[in-house]
Parts: sequence; structure tokens; C-alpha cells
Amino acid sequence: MAFIMVDVESDGPIPGDFSMISFGAVLVNEQLNQTFYGQLKPISDKFIPEALAVSGHSREATLQFEDPATVMRNFKNWITSVSKDRPMFISDNNGFDWMFICWYFHHFLGENPFGFSSQNLGSLYKGMMKDTFTTFKHLRKTRHTHHPVDDAKGNAEALLTMKREMGLKVKL
Repeated sequence: MAFIMVDVESDGPIPGDFSMISFGAVLVNEQLNQTFYGQLKPISDKFIPEALAVSGHSREATLQFEDPATVMRNFKNWITSVSKDRPMFISDNNGFDWMFICWYFHHFLGENPFGFSSQNLGSLYKGMMKDTFTTFKHLRKTRHTHHPVDDAKGNAEALLTMKREMGLKVKL
């Protein structure tokens, strides 16, 4: 199974009414050298300035980003190219990240190459520690910058640490 760590930046809380501005993905392997980065033109006139500010992009800049259908098609092709078998979506906050990626795949391509399942890195760590108040974030090596590839890479590093040093049984 190919674990693909994903991080999403958006200009609001939900897809459809608001837009996914950018996302990053990294194939979780020892090298962390296979990444994808997409910047998507807004699909709605609505946006929350504070939410958009997190991405570091202005509204004017986002209006010059790529067509979402093209980006999602390119992402699907990338997933296919790095996955020998079933791809598994995993993220730090899969309730948020999955919602956008799944919606965009179905809306623009009519299918989601990840299927109907996702994994939550934070919940996985909490279960390993038997503590719902703990966080994995200290396991990141790459600084959390809100550039989605950096953030996905840091989360992938945490997953690799959980495997190497903490005994997590996972095939990567």
C-alpha cells in the first residue's frame, strides 16, 4: 500500500462554497523525494481573508492559479505513477484535508483514486501513546510553514519516526 501524506490550504472552511487554494503530497518512503504541489484557481467568489492569509497568497494571486480540473487530473496521474498498488490518503487533519481532496476529485473528475477511506496521523499517534491529549508534532523535522509540501513532508517524517523508532507496523 502506498501511503501518501497530504496537506491542504484553503480560503474557507468547506469545499464548494469556498476554494482549495493549494495542496501538497508526498509519497511516504525513506527518501521523501516524490512530491506533488498544486495551486488551484478559486471556484467561488466567497473567501475568508484570514483563512486565505494562512496560505501566504493574495486573492489576486490565486486568481492566476491553474484550472482545478487540470490540477486534479495531474494529481491523479501522479498518484498512479507513485503507487504500485492501492494508494492510502493520510494527513495531519484528515477531517479537513480529506474533505477538500475528496470533493475536488469527485466534482472535477467524477472519481477519487484514494477510494472512500483516509487515515489520520494524529489519531494514529494518540492510539500508540494511549493518550488522546498528546500530539505527534514534535516528531516533525521539516518546519511547519503552511506551504503544503513542507507540511506534508514534516508529517511524513513523523510517520517514519513512528515506524522506525516506536514500532509502528506499517508497510511503506
